Amino acid sequence: MFLADLFTRRLLVGAIGAGALSGTLLCATAGTAVAEPPPRPPNCTAADMAGVAAGVAAALSTYLYTHPDLNGFYTGLQDQPKDQIREDVQQYFNANPQEQSDLENIRQPLADIRQRCQWTPLLGQVGATP
Repeated sequence: MFLADLFTRRLLVGAIGAGALSGTLLCATAGTAVAEPPPRPPNCTAADMAGVAAGVAAALSTYLYTHPDLNGFYTGLQDQPKDQIREDVQQYFNANPQEQSDLENIRQPLADIRQRCQWTPLLGQVGATP
């Protein structure tokens, strides 16, 4: 009888221990799976983003040097109050829609990689949170 009780106790303790261990593992792996974000698409590293940004910056610099009126306009914005800049830019581009289109095309690769790679918007961009 003593041997049967000992065997039953050990079996019960083993079952409880196995249940506790499997419950712990289940909770640990479930928490990890939920916490990890999905992997980014290929070519979405910080280096990729910097490369695209450098290309856009170089193209923008060239465009501004070859369009002195636009370059002068943007340079003059430095002296404007911040609340006036948006209105001035809108008025300039209303009068110069081709330059607005050109600048949007120059910046498009940066917008494309940000969208494809699901990068968070920067402050000041649509969808950004402070």
